[in-house]
Amino acid sequence: MLQSLHVKNLALIDEAEVFFEKGLNILTGETGAGKSIIIGSINLALGAKADKDMIRTGAEYALVELVFDIDRDEQMEAIQELELPVEEGQIILQRKIMPNRNVCKVCGETVTARQLKQLAEILIDIHGQHEHQSLLQPAKQLEILDAYAGDELLSYKGQLQCFYQQYRQVVEELSNNEVDEETRRRESALAEFECQEIEEAQLVSGEDEEIEKTYQKLINSQKIKEAAGAAYSLCGYEENGVGGNVGRALREIRGISAYDEVLQEFEKQLLDIDSLLNDYNRGLAEYLSNLEFDAELFDRTEKRLNLINHLKSKYGNSIEEILDYQKQASEKLAKYQDYDAYRIQMQQKADTLKNKVLTLCTELSRIRTQNALRLAEEMKRALIDLNFTSVSFEIRVNGSEEQMSANGYDRVTFFISTNTGEALRELAQVASGGELSRIMLALKTVLADKDKIETLIFDEIDTGISGKTAWKVSEKMGILGREHQLICITHLPQIAAMADTHFCIEKQVEDQRSVTNIRKLTEEESVEELARMLGGASITENVRNNAREMKDLARKTKQY
Repeated sequence: MLQSLHVKNLALIDEAEVFFEKGLNILTGETGAGKSIIIGSINLALGAKADKDMIRTGAEYALVELVFDIDRDEQMEAIQELELPVEEGQIILQRKIMPNRNVCKVCGETVTARQLKQLAEILIDIHGQHEHQSLLQPAKQLEILDAYAGDELLSYKGQLQCFYQQYRQVVEELSNNEVDEETRRRESALAEFECQEIEEAQLVSGEDEEIEKTYQKLINSQKIKEAAGAAYSLCGYEENGVGGNVGRALREIRGISAYDEVLQEFEKQLLDIDSLLNDYNRGLAEYLSNLEFDAELFDRTEKRLNLINHLKSKYGNSIEEILDYQKQASEKLAKYQDYDAYRIQMQQKADTLKNKVLTLCTELSRIRTQNALRLAEEMKRALIDLNFTSVSFEIRVNGSEEQMSANGYDRVTFFISTNTGEALRELAQVASGGELSRIMLALKTVLADKDKIETLIFDEIDTGISGKTAWKVSEKMGILGREHQLICITHLPQIAAMADTHFCIEKQVEDQRSVTNIRKLTEEESVEELARMLGGASITENVRNNAREMKDLARKTKQY
């Protein structure tokens, strides 16, 4: 649920904060007061395109912040899959818009635009004119039917996507390996040469690193001998060597250590140093005695290293990659050596997978057809409730093997007739803007129990409607508000009367600048706002009584 919206320095808004509540939240106000800015700011926080011109004149930046309470397990699981932070059951989205860049954060953690879009799809569903128009697209109609079918469809759909992906991979491999005999002969010869070249090298994983170490030691053997010899002389027991000096120091301390316990401790330390130097010098002397340049070993090492580097330049950056290349070349060779058998085997595999895909497509089509009948009946009842008095509604599911995909092979089309005696026609050919908004509302009402998104925003839901139809829409929104949080901007008093929480958006002049403010209305203030919407320029007591009557009627309607 959307708990709050905080906006600063955006367009006409200096700073405003709105705390939304459960049920139906209605926003009203005079034309030009800035109602669209409120919905626009929510869209901005959810990743909509931002323009520097949106920043209020004189301000360095604009800020929009949304706070959501996450109280549905499905939402929490989906957010955790995105690996985004949640603080004590809350998600805080913040977007800072500056002239040269934008910063988006979730609970203080900077996120990408893609992550923000994915999160928005989990948290909120915004319905404006664009979303209503999406109803006309066959893909959207298929998506709606599948959402209605729910879990019954889900398992089959998951299997289908898996088998279809395998089928496409096999078909693509067949297509990529469609070669003539001359090409096969040439490719076979090359693969055979490559396999033999790698095979003869008898590579061992990790040997390149060991050989490189040996080579570096051999090529620097003279330098190593000189430096190690110098180190031995400096630490040895010859004149001015560290070992001889330590021995002399030890004899001096030993002669006086009996007189003081502190000197005895120094004697022990010198004994340890002398012992370590003895071990060091013996070890280094042995190393030097074995340090001889082996020309034959150097030659073998250099040749082996050159061979490995030559193979790396052709087949991969490591021995593991070279061996993997050899495996692929071997498979290609086997394939081309018995090409006909390979083609037959792959074609059989493709046919088997295609049959599985078609079987699942058929099952999906069966489930969709059954649910299309049920959804059409529920939609008809919902549309009648929305003052489509003579409506017929039908959902047709047409399957074709030629349009097989990971989503099945069905094309779903919504048909409607809004007048008695008129033939059913595709939704795209019939519905007006006002009708589309009502059809979308009907769908949301029917799908309310299956919809995992708690917060719905309706912008322009009252487009092209009035009178009795507006009241019917209002009733439907009241019903939908029982299971969802609704936020709706409206110009119609019939819809505003149904509000569980009523906000007024006002434009005022402060310090010679226009400022948009939003405030929550009391019950009496809500009646006054309804009276303004009903009465226009002159608000009489009769108009106020009419507004109170609308509120009472709405209250009684919501109790049923």
